[in-house]
Amino acid sequence: MKTLIIYYSEHHGNTEKVAKAMAETVNAVLVRSEDFDLKAFKQAISQYDCFGLGSGIYSGRHHKIILDLVDGFPDKFNKKVFIFSTSGVDALSHGYHNSLKNALNSKGINIIGEFNCLGFDTALISSGINHGKPDEKDLEDARRFVKNLTD
Repeated sequence: MKTLIIYYSEHHGNTEKVAKAMAETVNAVLVRSEDFDLKAFKQAISQYDCFGLGSGIYSGRHHKIILDLVDGFPDKFNKKVFIFSTSGVDALSHGYHNSLKNALNSKGINIIGEFNCLGFDTALISSGINHGKPDEKDLEDARRFVKNLTD
């Protein structure tokens, strides 16, 4: 299954580590959201079977650049899509994926899975929380998650 993973990673590289681990596991094409060309994507969309979208969590949701990308996706995007994030607290139990899920669902895009792990975070405490995160166990969880989705 040919997979494209688009991610945004700003402060500490947490999401980039997860995105790279996922991409290496399933031999996915990996693109930073800043380098993503939506026009070229629309022309190449048929080349991919599965898409991953991820970022850190900022003010309770995925980064705006990821949310804005979804606006450019065609309606009734008939491909497999998964979402992922890193955050200072458990994003899934706090509903921090809801904005991205709602944006995808409003375009008729079904989400096949979602993944989150803790990441080093200095948003509220200058010395940071979750030192050393994501760690090797988190990266292994990310590898297992994406492998299960794309098998």
